[in-house]
Amino acid sequence: MIPKRKAVVTLTLKIGIAGTGWFGMMHAEKLARLEGVEIAAFTATSQQKAEAAAAKYKGALGFDSLTDMLDAVKLDAVYICVPPFAHGSMELALAERGIPFLVEKPIGVDLETPSAIVKAVSDKGLITSVGYHFRYMDGTRRAKELLGDRQLAMALGYWMGGMPGVSWWRSMAGSGGQFVEQTTHIVDLLRFVAGEVKEVYAAYGSRVMAGKEENVTVPDVGSVVLKLESGVIATISNTCAIPAGDRSGLHLYTDKGVLELGHGGLTDIAAGVRTEYANANDPYDAENAAFLHAVRTGDTSLIASTYSDAWKTHQVTMAANQSALTGVPVILEKS
Repeated sequence: MIPKRKAVVTLTLKIGIAGTGWFGMMHAEKLARLEGVEIAAFTATSQQKAEAAAAKYKGALGFDSLTDMLDAVKLDAVYICVPPFAHGSMELALAERGIPFLVEKPIGVDLETPSAIVKAVSDKGLITSVGYHFRYMDGTRRAKELLGDRQLAMALGYWMGGMPGVSWWRSMAGSGGQFVEQTTHIVDLLRFVAGEVKEVYAAYGSRVMAGKEENVTVPDVGSVVLKLESGVIATISNTCAIPAGDRSGLHLYTDKGVLELGHGGLTDIAAGVRTEYANANDPYDAENAAFLHAVRTGDTSLIASTYSDAWKTHQVTMAANQSALTGVPVILEKS
Protein backbone atom coordinates (compact mmCIF):
# COMPACT_ATOMS: atom_id res chain seq x y z
CA MET A 1 0.00 0.00 0.00
CA ILE A 2 1.30 3.45 -0.93
CA PRO A 3 1.54 5.64 2.18
CA LYS A 4 -0.45 8.85 2.23
CA ARG A 5 1.49 12.08 2.23
CA LYS A 6 1.96 13.48 5.72
CA ALA A 7 -0.12 16.51 6.65
CA VAL A 8 1.50 19.88 6.02
CA VAL A 9 2.29 21.56 9.32
CA THR A 10 2.67 25.12 8.05
CA LEU A 11 -0.22 27.44 8.85
CA THR A 12 0.04 29.16 5.47
CA LEU A 13 0.28 27.18 2.25
CA LYS A 14 2.79 28.59 -0.24
CA ILE A 15 1.48 28.06 -3.77
CA GLY A 16 3.34 28.30 -7.06
CA ILE A 17 1.62 28.91 -10.38
CA ALA A 18 3.00 27.54 -13.65
CA GLY A 19 1.49 29.55 -16.49
CA THR A 20 0.28 33.14 -16.62
CA GLY A 21 -2.60 32.81 -19.07
CA TRP A 22 -6.29 33.03 -18.22
CA PHE A 23 -6.44 29.87 -16.11
CA GLY A 24 -3.26 30.61 -14.21
CA MET A 25 -4.38 34.09 -13.26
CA MET A 26 -7.94 32.95 -12.48
CA HIS A 27 -6.64 30.41 -10.01
CA ALA A 28 -4.20 32.92 -8.53
CA GLU A 29 -6.98 35.45 -7.93
CA LYS A 30 -9.21 32.89 -6.26
CA LEU A 31 -6.41 31.46 -4.12
CA ALA A 32 -5.23 34.89 -3.01
CA ARG A 33 -8.63 35.56 -1.44
CA LEU A 34 -8.37 32.50 0.80
CA GLU A 35 -7.16 32.63 4.38
CA GLY A 36 -3.98 30.65 4.96
CA VAL A 37 -2.89 30.68 1.32
CA GLU A 38 0.00 32.68 -0.15
CA ILE A 39 0.73 33.08 -3.85
CA ALA A 40 4.49 32.71 -3.59
CA ALA A 41 5.79 32.33 -7.13
CA PHE A 42 5.03 32.19 -10.85
CA THR A 43 6.84 30.56 -13.73
CA ALA A 44 6.19 31.45 -17.36
CA THR A 45 7.77 31.21 -20.80
CA SER A 46 9.69 34.42 -20.09
CA GLN A 47 11.05 36.16 -17.02
CA GLN A 48 9.10 39.27 -17.99
CA LYS A 49 5.75 37.46 -18.03
CA ALA A 50 6.46 35.73 -14.73
CA GLU A 51 7.53 38.92 -12.97
CA ALA A 52 4.52 40.84 -14.33
CA ALA A 53 2.19 38.21 -12.86
CA ALA A 54 4.10 38.07 -9.57
CA ALA A 55 3.97 41.84 -9.20
CA LYS A 56 0.23 41.57 -8.49
CA TYR A 57 0.84 39.58 -5.30
CA LYS A 58 2.86 40.82 -2.34
CA GLY A 59 6.12 38.94 -1.95
CA ALA A 60 5.62 36.71 -4.99
CA LEU A 61 8.59 36.00 -7.25
CA GLY A 62 8.78 35.32 -10.98
CA PHE A 63 10.90 32.71 -12.79
CA ASP A 64 11.35 31.60 -16.39
CA SER A 65 11.68 27.92 -15.47
CA LEU A 66 9.94 25.57 -13.07
CA THR A 67 13.25 24.21 -11.82
CA ASP A 68 14.46 27.69 -10.84
CA MET A 69 11.17 28.35 -9.05
CA LEU A 70 11.35 25.10 -7.09
CA ASP A 71 15.01 25.65 -6.20
CA ALA A 72 14.39 29.18 -4.94
CA VAL A 73 11.04 28.88 -3.12
CA LYS A 74 9.83 26.15 -0.76
CA LEU A 75 6.35 25.43 -2.10
CA ASP A 76 3.57 23.33 -0.60
CA ALA A 77 1.79 22.85 -3.95
CA VAL A 78 1.86 23.99 -7.57
CA TYR A 79 -0.95 24.77 -10.04
CA ILE A 80 -0.03 23.80 -13.61
CA CYS A 81 -1.94 25.93 -16.12
CA VAL A 82 -0.09 25.51 -19.42
CA PRO A 83 -1.17 24.58 -22.98
CA PRO A 84 -1.68 20.87 -23.69
CA PHE A 85 1.58 20.44 -25.59
CA ALA A 86 3.61 21.82 -22.65
CA HIS A 87 2.76 19.03 -20.20
CA GLY A 88 5.29 16.47 -19.10
CA SER A 89 8.50 17.79 -17.60
CA MET A 90 6.70 19.95 -15.01
CA GLU A 91 4.58 17.13 -13.62
CA LEU A 92 7.53 14.74 -13.55
CA ALA A 93 9.73 17.29 -11.77
CA LEU A 94 7.06 17.89 -9.12
CA ALA A 95 6.54 14.16 -8.65
CA GLU A 96 10.27 13.67 -8.19
CA ARG A 97 10.32 16.31 -5.44
CA GLY A 98 7.09 15.08 -3.85
CA ILE A 99 5.22 18.37 -4.38
CA PRO A 100 1.42 18.06 -4.85
CA PHE A 101 -0.03 19.64 -7.97
CA LEU A 102 -3.35 20.63 -9.52
CA VAL A 103 -3.20 20.54 -13.31
CA GLU A 104 -5.68 21.99 -15.77
CA LYS A 105 -7.07 19.68 -18.43
CA PRO A 106 -6.27 18.23 -20.86
CA ILE A 107 -3.28 16.43 -19.42
CA GLY A 108 -1.46 16.10 -22.75
CA VAL A 109 -1.67 15.58 -26.49
CA ASP A 110 -0.43 11.99 -26.61
CA LEU A 111 -0.59 8.78 -24.58
CA GLU A 112 3.08 8.40 -23.70
CA THR A 113 3.56 11.55 -21.60
CA PRO A 114 0.55 11.14 -19.26
CA SER A 115 1.35 7.43 -18.98
CA ALA A 116 4.79 8.27 -17.55
CA ILE A 117 3.27 10.88 -15.23
CA VAL A 118 0.55 8.60 -13.86
CA LYS A 119 3.20 6.04 -12.96
CA ALA A 120 5.40 8.67 -11.31
CA VAL A 121 2.62 10.11 -9.13
CA SER A 122 1.40 6.62 -8.25
CA ASP A 123 4.88 5.50 -7.21
CA LYS A 124 5.19 8.57 -4.97
CA GLY A 125 1.67 8.40 -3.57
CA LEU A 126 1.46 12.06 -4.58
CA ILE A 127 -1.60 14.23 -3.99
CA THR A 128 -2.90 15.41 -7.37
CA SER A 129 -6.01 17.02 -8.80
CA VAL A 130 -7.12 17.69 -12.38
CA GLY A 131 -9.35 20.62 -13.32
CA TYR A 132 -12.50 18.79 -14.36
CA HIS A 133 -14.67 21.33 -12.60
CA PHE A 134 -17.98 19.91 -13.92
CA ARG A 135 -17.57 17.21 -11.28
CA TYR A 136 -17.87 19.81 -8.52
CA MET A 137 -21.14 21.37 -9.75
CA ASP A 138 -24.27 21.06 -7.63
CA GLY A 139 -26.21 19.83 -10.66
CA THR A 140 -23.75 17.01 -11.25
CA ARG A 141 -24.06 15.77 -7.69
CA ARG A 142 -27.86 15.86 -7.96
CA ALA A 143 -27.78 13.97 -11.26
CA LYS A 144 -25.71 11.20 -9.69
CA GLU A 145 -28.22 10.95 -6.85
CA LEU A 146 -31.18 10.71 -9.24
CA LEU A 147 -29.44 8.10 -11.40
CA GLY A 148 -29.27 5.87 -8.35
CA ASP A 149 -33.00 5.27 -8.75
CA ARG A 150 -33.20 5.27 -12.56
CA GLN A 151 -31.99 3.06 -15.40
CA LEU A 152 -29.79 4.96 -17.81
CA ALA A 153 -30.30 3.94 -21.44
CA MET A 154 -28.26 6.41 -23.48
CA ALA A 155 -26.59 9.80 -23.40
CA LEU A 156 -26.06 12.70 -25.78
CA GLY A 157 -23.28 15.19 -25.16
CA TYR A 158 -22.15 18.27 -27.04
CA TRP A 159 -19.66 21.16 -27.06
CA MET A 160 -20.58 23.71 -29.71
CA GLY A 161 -18.75 26.99 -30.21
CA GLY A 162 -16.10 28.93 -32.09
CA MET A 163 -12.37 28.49 -32.51
CA PRO A 164 -10.12 30.14 -29.89
CA GLY A 165 -7.67 32.66 -31.30
CA VAL A 166 -4.44 31.27 -29.87
CA SER A 167 -2.19 29.59 -32.45
CA TRP A 168 -1.47 26.43 -30.45
CA TRP A 169 -5.19 25.59 -30.19
CA ARG A 170 -5.55 25.44 -33.99
CA SER A 171 -2.78 22.86 -34.29
CA MET A 172 -3.28 19.14 -33.60
CA ALA A 173 0.26 19.04 -32.23
CA GLY A 174 -0.51 21.96 -29.92
CA SER A 175 -3.96 21.11 -28.56
CA GLY A 176 -4.81 17.60 -29.69
CA GLY A 177 -7.94 19.01 -31.33
CA GLN A 178 -11.29 20.10 -29.91
CA PHE A 179 -12.35 16.71 -28.60
CA VAL A 180 -9.16 16.52 -26.54
CA GLU A 181 -8.89 20.15 -25.48
CA GLN A 182 -12.52 21.16 -24.85
CA THR A 183 -14.91 18.26 -25.20
CA THR A 184 -12.84 16.26 -22.74
CA HIS A 185 -15.04 17.94 -20.10
CA ILE A 186 -18.11 16.17 -21.50
CA VAL A 187 -16.29 12.84 -21.80
CA ASP A 188 -15.19 13.15 -18.18
CA LEU A 189 -18.69 14.14 -17.06
CA LEU A 190 -20.09 11.06 -18.82
CA ARG A 191 -17.57 8.81 -17.07
CA PHE A 192 -18.29 10.44 -13.73
CA VAL A 193 -22.05 9.93 -13.83
CA ALA A 194 -22.41 6.84 -16.05
CA GLY A 195 -19.26 4.72 -15.76
CA GLU A 196 -16.32 3.58 -17.85
CA VAL A 197 -16.07 3.52 -21.65
CA LYS A 198 -15.06 0.30 -23.42
CA GLU A 199 -15.27 1.18 -27.14
CA VAL A 200 -14.96 4.38 -29.19
CA TYR A 201 -15.82 5.17 -32.81
CA ALA A 202 -15.27 8.67 -34.17
CA ALA A 203 -15.76 10.66 -37.38
CA TYR A 204 -14.19 14.13 -37.76
CA GLY A 205 -14.34 16.68 -40.56
CA SER A 206 -12.96 20.04 -41.63
CA ARG A 207 -15.87 22.03 -43.00
CA VAL A 208 -15.24 25.74 -42.39
CA MET A 209 -12.26 26.96 -40.40
CA ALA A 210 -9.39 25.64 -42.53
CA GLY A 211 -10.71 27.80 -45.38
CA LYS A 212 -11.08 30.89 -43.22
CA GLU A 213 -8.01 30.90 -40.97
CA GLU A 214 -4.34 30.16 -41.49
CA ASN A 215 -2.47 27.14 -40.12
CA VAL A 216 -5.58 25.25 -38.99
CA THR A 217 -4.89 21.51 -38.67
CA VAL A 218 -7.64 20.64 -36.15
CA PRO A 219 -10.98 19.29 -37.41
CA ASP A 220 -13.86 21.71 -36.85
CA VAL A 221 -16.70 19.15 -36.62
CA GLY A 222 -16.91 15.69 -35.12
CA SER A 223 -19.16 13.03 -33.61
CA VAL A 224 -18.05 10.18 -31.37
CA VAL A 225 -20.04 7.09 -30.40
CA LEU A 226 -19.05 5.49 -27.10
CA LYS A 227 -20.07 2.10 -25.72
CA LEU A 228 -19.89 1.95 -21.92
CA GLU A 229 -19.09 -1.14 -19.87
CA SER A 230 -22.65 -0.95 -18.49
CA GLY A 231 -24.19 -1.25 -21.95
CA VAL A 232 -25.13 2.44 -22.15
CA ILE A 233 -24.60 4.02 -25.57
CA ALA A 234 -23.47 7.65 -25.78
CA THR A 235 -22.87 10.09 -28.60
CA ILE A 236 -20.79 13.23 -28.09
CA SER A 237 -20.54 15.82 -30.87
CA ASN A 238 -18.58 19.04 -31.14
CA THR A 239 -17.83 21.92 -33.46
CA CYS A 240 -15.55 24.94 -33.27
CA ALA A 241 -16.93 26.49 -36.46
CA ILE A 242 -19.97 28.48 -35.33
CA PRO A 243 -19.83 32.24 -34.63
CA ALA A 244 -22.85 32.23 -32.27
CA GLY A 245 -25.09 29.85 -30.34
CA ASP A 246 -22.32 28.24 -28.33
CA ARG A 247 -23.35 25.70 -25.69
CA SER A 248 -22.14 22.57 -23.97
CA GLY A 249 -23.73 19.86 -21.87
CA LEU A 250 -24.76 16.25 -21.39
CA HIS A 251 -28.29 14.81 -21.66
CA LEU A 252 -29.00 11.52 -19.91
CA TYR A 253 -31.98 9.47 -21.12
CA THR A 254 -33.44 7.19 -18.46
CA ASP A 255 -36.49 5.00 -17.87
CA LYS A 256 -38.08 7.92 -15.98
CA GLY A 257 -37.21 10.81 -18.29
CA VAL A 258 -34.30 13.07 -19.18
CA LEU A 259 -31.61 14.68 -17.06
CA GLU A 260 -30.01 17.68 -18.79
CA LEU A 261 -26.66 18.80 -17.36
CA GLY A 262 -25.03 22.08 -18.31
CA HIS A 263 -22.98 24.96 -16.94
CA GLY A 264 -26.03 26.41 -15.22
CA GLY A 265 -27.09 23.25 -13.43
CA LEU A 266 -29.47 20.34 -13.94
CA THR A 267 -32.92 20.09 -15.52
CA ASP A 268 -34.92 16.98 -14.61
CA ILE A 269 -37.74 16.20 -17.05
CA ALA A 270 -39.84 13.32 -15.68
CA ALA A 271 -43.52 12.42 -16.10
CA GLY A 272 -44.22 15.72 -17.81
CA VAL A 273 -42.78 17.71 -14.91
CA ARG A 274 -39.74 19.94 -15.39
CA THR A 275 -37.62 20.54 -12.27
CA GLU A 276 -34.63 22.91 -12.24
CA TYR A 277 -31.61 22.51 -9.98
CA ALA A 278 -29.43 25.58 -10.41
CA ASN A 279 -25.75 25.49 -9.50
CA ALA A 280 -25.44 27.53 -6.31
CA ASN A 281 -21.73 26.93 -5.86
CA ASP A 282 -18.65 28.02 -7.79
CA PRO A 283 -17.12 24.70 -8.94
CA TYR A 284 -13.64 26.23 -9.14
CA ASP A 285 -13.88 27.25 -5.49
CA ALA A 286 -15.00 23.73 -4.55
CA GLU A 287 -12.17 22.25 -6.60
CA ASN A 288 -9.62 24.46 -4.85
CA ALA A 289 -11.05 23.73 -1.41
CA ALA A 290 -10.81 19.96 -1.99
CA PHE A 291 -7.22 20.14 -3.20
CA LEU A 292 -5.98 22.49 -0.48
CA HIS A 293 -7.69 20.39 2.19
CA ALA A 294 -5.80 17.37 0.89
CA VAL A 295 -2.48 19.24 0.89
CA ARG A 296 -3.06 20.37 4.49
CA THR A 297 -4.32 17.10 5.92
CA GLY A 298 -3.42 14.26 3.56
CA ASP A 299 -7.14 13.47 3.20
CA THR A 300 -7.85 13.17 -0.54
CA SER A 301 -11.47 12.08 -0.24
CA LEU A 302 -12.88 15.42 -1.42
CA ILE A 303 -10.86 15.47 -4.66
CA ALA A 304 -13.25 14.48 -7.43
CA SER A 305 -10.62 13.95 -10.14
CA THR A 306 -7.13 12.68 -9.37
CA TYR A 307 -4.46 12.40 -12.06
CA SER A 308 -4.95 8.64 -12.32
CA ASP A 309 -8.69 9.13 -12.85
CA ALA A 310 -8.16 11.89 -15.42
CA TRP A 311 -5.80 9.54 -17.24
CA LYS A 312 -8.82 7.33 -18.02
CA THR A 313 -10.69 10.27 -19.57
CA HIS A 314 -7.60 11.15 -21.59
CA GLN A 315 -7.40 7.61 -22.96
CA VAL A 316 -10.97 7.95 -24.26
CA THR A 317 -10.24 11.22 -26.08
CA MET A 318 -7.04 9.78 -27.54
CA ALA A 319 -9.02 6.75 -28.72
CA ALA A 320 -11.45 9.09 -30.47
CA ASN A 321 -8.59 10.77 -32.33
CA GLN A 322 -7.19 7.38 -33.31
CA SER A 323 -10.55 6.13 -34.53
CA ALA A 324 -11.17 9.25 -36.57
CA LEU A 325 -7.76 8.82 -38.19
CA THR A 326 -8.09 5.09 -38.96
CA GLY A 327 -11.83 4.85 -39.56
CA VAL A 328 -12.22 1.87 -37.23
CA PRO A 329 -13.46 1.55 -33.62
CA VAL A 330 -10.95 1.48 -30.76
CA ILE A 331 -11.48 -0.94 -27.87
CA LEU A 332 -10.13 0.25 -24.53
CA GLU A 333 -8.55 -2.00 -21.98
CA LYS A 334 -10.88 -2.68 -19.05
CA SER A 335 -10.00 -0.48 -16.07
